[in-house]
Amino acid sequence: MDVHGTVAEGFEPVRDAFVRNFTALGDRGAAVAVYRDGRKVVDLWGGSRDVDGIEPWRRGTAQVVRSATKGVAAAVPLLLHQRGELDLDAPVGEYWPEFKAHGKERVLVRHVLNHRAGLPVLDRPLSSGDALDPLRGPQAVAAQTPVWEPGTDHGYHALTYGWLLDELVRRVTGGRGAGRWIADEIARPLDLDLWVGLPPAEEAAGRTGRVGPLAEPEPSGSGPRLRPRRNVTEAYEDPGSLTRRAFAAITPFPDQNDPAYRAAALPATNGIATADGLARFYAALIGEVDGVTRRVRLFDPATMERARAEESAGPDRVLVVNTRFGLGYMLHGGASPFLSPGSFGHPGRGGALGFADPEAGVALGYVTNGFRKTVTADPRAQALVRAVRTSLDAGGDAD
Repeated sequence: MDVHGTVAEGFEPVRDAFVRNFTALGDRGAAVAVYRDGRKVVDLWGGSRDVDGIEPWRRGTAQVVRSATKGVAAAVPLLLHQRGELDLDAPVGEYWPEFKAHGKERVLVRHVLNHRAGLPVLDRPLSSGDALDPLRGPQAVAAQTPVWEPGTDHGYHALTYGWLLDELVRRVTGGRGAGRWIADEIARPLDLDLWVGLPPAEEAAGRTGRVGPLAEPEPSGSGPRLRPRRNVTEAYEDPGSLTRRAFAAITPFPDQNDPAYRAAALPATNGIATADGLARFYAALIGEVDGVTRRVRLFDPATMERARAEESAGPDRVLVVNTRFGLGYMLHGGASPFLSPGSFGHPGRGGALGFADPEAGVALGYVTNGFRKTVTADPRAQALVRAVRTSLDAGGDAD
């Protein structure tokens, strides 16, 4: 397997794990980047740029990262709060009056970020075309009645999270949506290859590979093949469950390789990034990173602690496993293991992962063109996380 790029001394286990992802876990095309104390120590890529093709993955190949987008989008309201422009404890309806209808008067801004708003489903799912209209999604969630009393419980808002967050940001900023805000205030100062709404020039340049489903690898003789618990499987198969309805809020789901889908701004699902863009973003949440004209740190220490402070924990009414959330970020736990208990970030369904660990000074980004059935803890991403932990335990890049 030809793997390209570099690793700093001591991080060779990450290269080894990355190669095994292709040889043992069936990856077709992928990249991983790791930053340590603001400096890149891992930058690897390999395979094909398209899941169904043979053209090689090159430096700078970007892919749809699905729900790893949520962690990027969460930075927008948190930075608005950091600037004094948004009150996390205010009712959403204070900024978005139409939202108050149907028992949502008590939904707070923080409930949008910690998945406690009670709005993971739409009684009338959006079509794939309507989902790309920036007005239809917010209108649908504004018309929706909560399925539990807001603030009393949590459940993953798989798709509705994006419309809630995007419209809230528009109301606070006077019309600038989350995708535009990310481009102006985050990606441009840090020179990130990361977009929520791919610009036409980037589409024309062919920056993005084709994504698609990836067959499950054959079980090895080294251990039993893990299967989802029966109650999880049943929840995904039951058309009436919150699980199935949450992921069916757009029906049918758009073709993720369609330029129209990539050009839309859906802050829950359609971010496009390189591994370096995702890792560099998280590095800037926890420390200074070289920007275009200056060293840049996005979160001040108080905002960083606010992002990773536990807001929701325990049985998730949508994912049907125990989950932990801060404000917009998944936290380290059984459903989504990161580097250590202090880590925060977000996986993308089927593969991608971005997270930061402030105590270790580490940020990781992994992107792939092959999507598996995993939701929060893909084995390929987890293998890379374990390799980073091994490298740190052995004193990797200690200087």
